[in-house]
Amino acid sequence: QLHIVESGGGLVQPGGSLNLTCLVVGYALDFYKIEWFRQAPGKEREGVSCISSNGGSITYADSVKGRFTISRDNAKNTVYLAMNSLKPEDTAVYYCNADPYDPAAPDYWGQGIQVTVSS
Repeated sequence: QLHIVESGGGLVQPGGSLNLTCLVVGYALDFYKIEWFRQAPGKEREGVSCISSNGGSITYADSVKGRFTISRDNAKNTVYLAMNSLKPEDTAVYYCNADPYDPAAPDYWGQGIQVTVSS
């Protein structure tokens, strides 16, 4: 059974940086597209960034372009989200999702990790 462990969240001042990590346990990461989502209080969950299984295709939400960088190391079963120039509006619970591309197969979610940007 695949499960996901997220780490790296916390409290940071505006303009600061955090690095989130998504560790996939129990199955090879190579088969999965990975997407980071976030959900702020009172708001719907939104996609932040996505990386294809081989890393060849990457997308970002307009709100984070130029500030966030997604990357992956399949040998370590890990995906990273480097977040720079953080703003208060980046405050949210961040979730990692592993999508196997096959609509008949389940995707998997991490438990979520809190990121708070505040002075």
